[in-house]
Amino acid sequence: MNGPGDGHPLKGIMSSKASSGKTPANVAATATQEKAADLSSVTLIGLNGASGAYKALVRMPGGRIKQVTAGTRLTAGKIVAIDENGLILEKNGRTRRVEMPGS
Repeated sequence: MNGPGDGHPLKGIMSSKASSGKTPANVAATATQEKAADLSSVTLIGLNGASGAYKALVRMPGGRIKQVTAGTRLTAGKIVAIDENGLILEKNGRTRRVEMPGS
């Protein structure tokens, strides 16, 4: 069985600390941005797919995570487009772009 031992491409990357399930404090501090997301509105969590067929993961104001595509209707509006930069919501004739927090 291959593992991150001698000759394995992950040698030196993996450590016993990585398998503890705990995130080192310095990593957590680097990865955390205070108040990066407005939790009272739709927040973009991630994008996947190919150009023209993107899907997005969004966090709803109540905390629920939902996968959406162009045309999906949410209480916050209708997703009219998704591209590599985020998504566009339309509600009551007004549009707004939703991008990844911190971008």
